[in-house]
Amino acid sequence: MIIISRKKNESIVIADDIKVTVVDILEDAARLGIEAPMEVPIHRREVYEAIQRSARATEDLSQR
Repeated sequence: MIIISRKKNESIVIADDIKVTVVDILEDAARLGIEAPMEVPIHRREVYEAIQRSARATEDLSQR
């Protein structure tokens, strides 16, 4: 994992086509703006994990 410090309105770039900007900094959370191609899925981790669990459950049912 890489750790990068950014202030409000500062960005990082991932590859050539993904930009993550710190939009706001609250007491215990940072708000991030993400610019990426439409074909790149972007999810909060808990949403991504729920999608993965659902996909595994569907796969398990289809293998019966």
